[in-house]
Amino acid sequence: MAKNNGASSWAAKQVFTTGEAAEVCNVSQQTIIRCFDSGRLQGFRVPGSRFRRIPRAELLRFMKTNEIPTDALESLTKRILVVDDDEKIIELFRDMFGPDDRFELKTAGTGYDAGLLTEKFRPHLVLLDFMLPDINGNLVCDRIKSNADTSDTKVVIVSGVVNQEDIDELMAKGADAFVKKPFDVRELMQQVEDLLEV
Repeated sequence: MAKNNGASSWAAKQVFTTGEAAEVCNVSQQTIIRCFDSGRLQGFRVPGSRFRRIPRAELLRFMKTNEIPTDALESLTKRILVVDDDEKIIELFRDMFGPDDRFELKTAGTGYDAGLLTEKFRPHLVLLDFMLPDINGNLVCDRIKSNADTSDTKVVIVSGVVNQEDIDELMAKGADAFVKKPFDVRELMQQVEDLLEV
């Protein structure tokens, strides 16, 4: 049970000390320091001290490169980001996912906010409206999928106004699914569960 508590605290952490990185990787702190000092593990030193800090994305990269299981950094809870400027849709998704402890939900009303939250919240899945007030959803999808740090994020486009040509283009850009508004709540939940394997 303790392992899950540790895993969930690591899952939200964005910057690690060498001691924390050692614990996550299940190696000695000296090993992490050697890898850091030799450049195999990138990070930064705290100004005015000898303390080293390792950003989450870099620690994940290092773990994958060295075939170290990344479970400790991945919480059992799946993070979902809803990007939609329609408050009724936002409320519907809150009702769907909010009470379900398998999911943690955050929402954004613009493509700009979606970009910031994708960096900070690191969602496993984005439910993305195609018609946003500032930019079209296909640009948001493209940014998520073309960024190495977020390319594994599942993207489900949700829209009532997209033609087949746009849908084809979205799927070509890497969208994982398309759902037409109005949608069946049970079907959408099934799709989310399938994509997140929960």
